[in-house]
Amino acid sequence: MSSKHFIAAKGLANPHVQTLIPRFVRRKALFEPIWETLDTPDGDFVELAWSEDPHRQSAQNKPVFVLFHGLEGCFHSPYANGLMHAFAKQGWLSVMMHFRGCGPNPNRLARAYHSGEIGDARQFIELLDHRYPNSRKVAVGISLGGNMLTNYLAHYGDDTKLDGATVISAPLDLAACARRIEQGFSKVYRSYLLSSMKKNALNKLHLLSEVLGLTEERIKNMKKLYEFDDLITAPLHGFKNADDYYQRCSGLPRLREITVPTQFIHAKDDPFMTHEVIPTFSLPSHINYQLLDRGGHVGFMTGSLRRPRFWLEESLPSYYRHFID
Repeated sequence: MSSKHFIAAKGLANPHVQTLIPRFVRRKALFEPIWETLDTPDGDFVELAWSEDPHRQSAQNKPVFVLFHGLEGCFHSPYANGLMHAFAKQGWLSVMMHFRGCGPNPNRLARAYHSGEIGDARQFIELLDHRYPNSRKVAVGISLGGNMLTNYLAHYGDDTKLDGATVISAPLDLAACARRIEQGFSKVYRSYLLSSMKKNALNKLHLLSEVLGLTEERIKNMKKLYEFDDLITAPLHGFKNADDYYQRCSGLPRLREITVPTQFIHAKDDPFMTHEVIPTFSLPSHINYQLLDRGGHVGFMTGSLRRPRFWLEESLPSYYRHFID
């Protein structure tokens, strides 16, 4: 896959239009998933969305497409059910792990998820390895899920239990992205994301007040993602503060630790990012880094103004077609 293969839809090339238009093009999920709850060792759970019943005989010998969503994403995010559907149509068993609290049900513990949390992903992938030991497995991480997947691939090296991976629109420098989203029109995205994060935090106020001493007023008064990460994400998950979290969990410094064939897809005009997320150092040959001029943040809408198409849903199944063939 090369950058020349993506052409932004005429009239939709603006990065903010690319970022926002998928929600208007796809208002409903393309299919109803099969849900499964995976209990975690600490007494909590994550929720899995499958393209078909994972226990049926028909699912046993298919290659497995694994998806990790972005910040506050879920199955109903346009890219999520779209990619799962696209791979399922090509003969894959598709599954997405919802990060804690992002599925249909709130999780039990105060803790949630973050950009470097790889423990739940490991348990999930080990489950897949146990159930489908002879199936090829490919993982795709979107935005925050992409940075998480980068950390996972780097941490587990030759033992990822994956045959390939793709990372899309990932905030590989978390501090730079936290600064960028406070600028210009990008504040619109910050307001949307922070509103969702605060809502989820308020739903667990009894737990957060017990663990962190937070009050309803303090949560409601948060204005920046950095503030949320500093007061909730970091201390809740074992970091000193937001800066410590950003420094320890940014995936960019770990790219050369990855040993699995991995492709990165990133748009230069991504309104969530700056050039600081783009590697300036040489990468090993098994990393295919695709830097596109346009595409926005997880947009990549091609086609025409009247008939826009989701380029990722066409190109990714094609990229991994050799696992079917």
